[in-house]
This record gives sequence, structure tokens and C-alpha cells, in this order.
Amino acid sequence: MVGDRRRSSLFDFLLFSASLLCLCLAPIPASAHRRKLRFGVDGEFKILQVADMHFANGATTRCLDVLPSQKAHCSDVNTTVFMSRVIAAEKPDLIVFTGDNIFGFDVKDAVKSLNAAFAPAIASKIPWVAILGNHDQESTLTRQELMNHIVKLPNTLSQVNPPEAAHYIDGFGNYNLQIHGAADSSLQNKSVLNLYLLDSGDYSSVPYMEGYDWVKTSQQFWFDRTSKRLQREYNAKPNPQQGMAPGLAYFHIPLPEFWSFDSKNATKGVRQEGTSSASTNSGFFTTMVARGDVKSVFVGHDHVNDFCGKLKGLNLCYGGGFGYHAYGKAGWERRARVVVADLNKKRSGKWGDVKSIRTWKRLDDQHLSVIDAQLLWSNSANVSVVL
Repeated sequence: MVGDRRRSSLFDFLLFSASLLCLCLAPIPASAHRRKLRFGVDGEFKILQVADMHFANGATTRCLDVLPSQKAHCSDVNTTVFMSRVIAAEKPDLIVFTGDNIFGFDVKDAVKSLNAAFAPAIASKIPWVAILGNHDQESTLTRQELMNHIVKLPNTLSQVNPPEAAHYIDGFGNYNLQIHGAADSSLQNKSVLNLYLLDSGDYSSVPYMEGYDWVKTSQQFWFDRTSKRLQREYNAKPNPQQGMAPGLAYFHIPLPEFWSFDSKNATKGVRQEGTSSASTNSGFFTTMVARGDVKSVFVGHDHVNDFCGKLKGLNLCYGGGFGYHAYGKAGWERRARVVVADLNKKRSGKWGDVKSIRTWKRLDDQHLSVIDAQLLWSNSANVSVVL
């Protein structure tokens, strides 16, 4: 009798999940993909980073590196539940998936796994974007086919590549998102925060240079041109602004410069493994420092590192491992990184440009604990961290 009830409950759960997924994947107007992102009436813009879900086949895919008490009932479903909980708790304005969304080697059908992996984000109706890691393409779709599928999903602002650079740029999933000023402010039609999302590739294809891939020269050229164009627009009439709007960069594989930090000199967080960067330094760190608009870089890839460190004015931050089918550390909770940009309030009471950028992490424990709150950047000396 107990077994029958359990089977019935499981069937009901699976039926409900399937129905929800079908509802989520219903076609939506193309205009939804062109939704303009902007700061809220509270002067904030909040981003949830989800790094390394490693989703595979759902309830039949077992968890890795969890406590003995968790093993029997732990699966990809735990990843889905964690995502639903953290979305409900944080209510972000944008969700950013920074690669290894699926663990291709164990995936039977990449389309089904992608749909299931992104289902909580789709169900939330919150705008979301994704880039690829080094494991996504190890199943039934190439990297281009993966991005071609992702950009067709509901509520996503993901792009395969920028139209103006599609003929020369390396990789798939390079694009820029512009976050406009608050409604009814003088900057409502200007981008006051710029996001750069890049494909850091998978594995080196260059002879005698084994290991992981890197952000190529063509991508850096696109980044440099885009950054300069955005600065011109920021400085142009109407309502010309001084300097540059701050930027954030998201990609999967960390830069070699992440090796500069350990648990002692990082500003917040821990290092519990090495940095699995490319064997060559492509110079992208130097490119970003030279431009000056990017204030923080956010990556995944090394699941049990979750630190931020500051080098030459640029914050280098790990997201921390999110997914339960990804390797981790038993007893060290899966986690997500939250980033919040805050606007200055003018004497008139209207919102202005970006004042500061803050971050913290959410743990998948009973209380969704918040840890490691810190200020990443500010254009004022009198800013404190407020959750």
C-alpha cells in the first residue's frame, strides 16, 4: 500500500512537471525576445548567476559529491528545486547561466535536457540568458546548434552572435545586453550598465597547446569596438554623461589571472582547487583593463572555488558550483551568486547613473543562507553593503 502511494505520488509529480514544461515551452511573441532591460523603481538591477548546472536526464541522474544521507534520493531534481527556490527568494531582474548547463557526456537528448535545465527560469517569466561551457556540446548537438536552440526558448534574451560581427567572430554566444536607466528618469533611454557575454570555448584546437580554450582575438576585437560604441552613446546627446557606464563580463572558463588569488588574499570566498584556465594567456584581462568599463568578471568551471579577488581595479569572481550532477565537495553547499547594481538618486528625487555594484551568494541549505556580501565597485567613497 505504501509502495502504491509512493508510485502514485511520483506519477503525479512527473505528470505535473511535464505539464508545466509544456506550458513553459509554448510559443511566445517575437517581441518578448527584444524586451528592454532597465533598472526598477527602487533604483536596483539584480542578476542571478547560475554556474555549472551539469544537468543530464532528470530524476534518473544521480548526484555527485553529496553527504551519505543525501545520496539515495538526490538527482537532477535537486538542481531544479534549488533554482526554483533561489529565484523565488531573490526575484532577480535577469538570470545568467554561465555554461556547462548540461553535462553532455551523460545526456541522452540535448534538447530535452536543455529544456528541463532552463525550465524554472522559463516558468518564472524572468528574462534570462545563457552562454556555453566546455561540456554542453558533448551530447547530440554542436555548439552552434545548442545556441540556435537556446535563442528560441521563451523569455530568453540570448543571442547566437552579434549580427554586425557574425562574419568574423569566433564561438557561439557572444553578445551585449544594455540595462537602461529607471523609467521616468533622464536616463531611461540610455544604457547605464552594460553586460558582455562571451563564449570562452571548450578545448584548445591548436597543436601543441593542449587544455582548455580561451577568448579569441576576434572576440576581443568585438568587445573593444562594442565598448567604445557604448561609450560614445553614453556621452552623446540628449543627456550626455561623463566617462563610461560600468560593465560586467560573464563567461565560463576563468582567465589565467584568477591564479593570482587564494583564500588568504581574495576579498571574499574560498579557493579549494586550482584554476583550470587555458595554457596560454590570450590577453583578454589586459584588454578589459585597458578599456576600463568592465568592473567585474564572473565565471564558473571550477566548482569548489567561489572567491572574488581584485587585480588592477578589476574584480575576478567565481560563481561557485550550482548543479548536483557536477563534482563538488560533500557538506559544502551548492550555491549561486547574486549581483546588484544600484543607481544614484539625484537632488530632484529622480534616479541617475550607477552608484555601486554589490554581490553575495545564496547557499542551498534549509534557509537559503546569504554569505560573503561585499561591495565590488562604487563611484562614491560613502557606499556600504546592504542586503
